[in-house]
Amino acid sequence: MTEQAMAKTYEFGPFRLDTVKRLLLRDGAVVPLKPKAFETLLALVERHGQVAPKDELMRSVWPDSFVEEGNLSLNIHELRRALGETPDDHSFIVTVPGHGYVFVAPVRRVPDEDSALIVAERARVSIVVEEDDDTSGDDGPPAFQDELEDERNEFAEEQKERLGQVGGAVPLDSAFYIERATDAEFLAAVRRRDSIVLVKGARQVGKTSLLARGLQQARLSGARVVLTDLQTLNLAHSVSVESFFLMLAKSIARSLDLEVAPSQVWDEDLGPSQNFADFMRRELLGKITTPLVWGLDEVDRLFTCDFGGEVFGLFRSWHNARALDPEGPWARLTLAMAYATEAHLFITDMHQSPFNVGARLTLEDFTIEQVAELNRRYGSPLRTPAELDQFFDLVGGHPYLARSGLREMAARGLSPDALAKNADRDEGPFGDHLRRLLASLRQDAALCEIAQGVMRGEPCPTAESFYRLRSGGVVIGDEAREAKPRCRLYASYLARHSL
Repeated sequence: MTEQAMAKTYEFGPFRLDTVKRLLLRDGAVVPLKPKAFETLLALVERHGQVAPKDELMRSVWPDSFVEEGNLSLNIHELRRALGETPDDHSFIVTVPGHGYVFVAPVRRVPDEDSALIVAERARVSIVVEEDDDTSGDDGPPAFQDELEDERNEFAEEQKERLGQVGGAVPLDSAFYIERATDAEFLAAVRRRDSIVLVKGARQVGKTSLLARGLQQARLSGARVVLTDLQTLNLAHSVSVESFFLMLAKSIARSLDLEVAPSQVWDEDLGPSQNFADFMRRELLGKITTPLVWGLDEVDRLFTCDFGGEVFGLFRSWHNARALDPEGPWARLTLAMAYATEAHLFITDMHQSPFNVGARLTLEDFTIEQVAELNRRYGSPLRTPAELDQFFDLVGGHPYLARSGLREMAARGLSPDALAKNADRDEGPFGDHLRRLLASLRQDAALCEIAQGVMRGEPCPTAESFYRLRSGGVVIGDEAREAKPRCRLYASYLARHSL
């Protein structure tokens, strides 16, 4: 059957929908649409004047995948923007609450005898059908191409906003948070009210996001919650253990709206540790009847502080006090601490360490199955098992890189090949992240040289260098001789730069 015989084209308002070339035109100009948005529009237009139930639309647009309703909502949002609708003017697509959507504009099917004109017009506007790396041909007037490219970039940025930000803690209500086995273990430890819950993992593996979910569970169960991010520790706080404990006490009092100020109960005749312990026991645990969960993030910051050992020794003493007096005030306190660096490299007296007691958990990178689930939530920009393998080979299970790469493909309609083409370039989609990684490594010349060797397939020469590179998220493995790049992207990028 010829293209002319198969042609099916619809017109509504100033728009023409070409179902063969898969184009939406407005007054002859192409309106950029992602493939799934086009299919959504076609499904609505073919049912014009009738309510299209959400589940029916989702089966039509994603026939071989299970997707969340949010993917359909994203498509509708994109279509409304493309059709020029505003929040106050839905001239084309109207939402039927609790049911679905209806295309309300009058629709005209272009007669078959007009098909010759349709084909001619397709030839004229075929400049924007798909991503094409070959730019050597004549793609139309430069001004039009520049305008179209600006629209594409603007559209991609808006798509990114709708797909959520990447970097930092994943919001509690995000559809893109992937649970791992450690999630259940961490939440169970918080639910049991363990005295100490430890979460160790490399940089950007998701410790802060997991900690946030544990604290939220504690809130919902009726516990009081405090979060202290030691990344905010500044020079004034680190001058002495006295200033550090006062900072902690003031922060806790402010978070819980305590009526007492720490300075009012600080006793100059007592040491800093005793003052802070008395504040916690008397003014906090002694005056609240509910459990208290105290989350401490970026605990690594204390490992190199002169007074870090005293702080950790105090935390360990609270654990011991709770064991000796199960009904006492310390029984209501749970310390949940997230860190990356191996504690034993800095704490020599493990009897004074809180890192060898309580629930000790390790958060690992995503498995390929978890990346596949994340891909599904982003609307399946990876369409085949082969593309999934290709993407996983590039970024491994690195949570940040996986989310960032899938978001980039979903927003810009990129293929895995197109993403990988510039992935290890400073100006590429991961450029900011890779430059920060390189700058961090360059702060230590000896460690840089070791990292370069690992990128070439050599083992780490010492356990300490291995642990440092692993905690920094540069390498993976269980021991120094098994060290390897965390992902191929890191190996490729660092190999191109002189460390």
